Amino acid sequence: MNTQLILDYLADLSSHNEREWYHAHKAEYKEASAEFESLLQELILKIGEFDRSVLHNQPRDLTFKLVRDTRFSHDKSPYNPAFRAHISSKGKLPVPVGYYLMIKPGGQSFLGGGLFADMFKEATAMVRDYIAANGREWEEITGDPDFRKYFTVQGTALKRVPAGYEKEHPQAEFLKYKSWYLEYPVTDAGVRDGEAFLDHAVSVFRIMKPFNDYLNRALADFRMPER
Repeated sequence: MNTQLILDYLADLSSHNEREWYHAHKAEYKEASAEFESLLQELILKIGEFDRSVLHNQPRDLTFKLVRDTRFSHDKSPYNPAFRAHISSKGKLPVPVGYYLMIKPGGQSFLGGGLFADMFKEATAMVRDYIAANGREWEEITGDPDFRKYFTVQGTALKRVPAGYEKEHPQAEFLKYKSWYLEYPVTDAGVRDGEAFLDHAVSVFRIMKPFNDYLNRALADFRMPER
C-alpha cells in the first residue's frame, strides 16, 4: 500500500483548500482514497486476529468525509485535509467504542480509541457509574506498564466530582470526565512506510483493546439517539 500517496494528496489539499482545486483533482482524491481503504482492509483483518467483532466491516463504511461544516466556525476552509476512520463492531458510530485512525500531514496523524463523544449524557453517566463500581479494574487497565508507555487517558472534564459520586473515590479524577479517550501520535515518517505503519498501528490497537472493552461493558445498554 502507498501511504506516501495519501500524505502527498492531503498535503496538496492543505495547500489548496478550496473547492475549485478539489474538484479539479478528483482523480488524485480517488487514488488516495482507494489507498486509504486498502490500508483499512488490512487493519480490519489484522485487528480481527484479536478482536473478531470488527471483521464484518467494509472499509468505505468506516470513513468520514473531508468536507467541513463551517457554519459555526471562524475557519471557512471547506475541507479537513485528513483521512479518518473508526473501526468497531458497529462501524463508525461513536458507540460501541473502537479503533480510530487519522492520517493528516504535518505530524497531526494519530491512532485513537475510547469514547470521544461527550454530548451523550446517558453514555457519560453509564461510564461514570461503571468506573465508580469497578475502580480496581480501571486501575489495572490504565496502570498496566504497556498501557502507560503508549497512552494517557484524555477527555473533557468538569472542575468537580459530579453530584451523586464520592468526592474521595480512588478514581475521583476520572469521575469528573465526560469522555474518556486515547490518542497515540504518529509522525509523517511513521506513516510513510505503509507496511511498518500497519504493523505499528495493530500493535498499538492491541494494547488499547482492554480499555475499549472496559468502556464497551459500561456502554452495553446504550442506544444511539434517533435522528
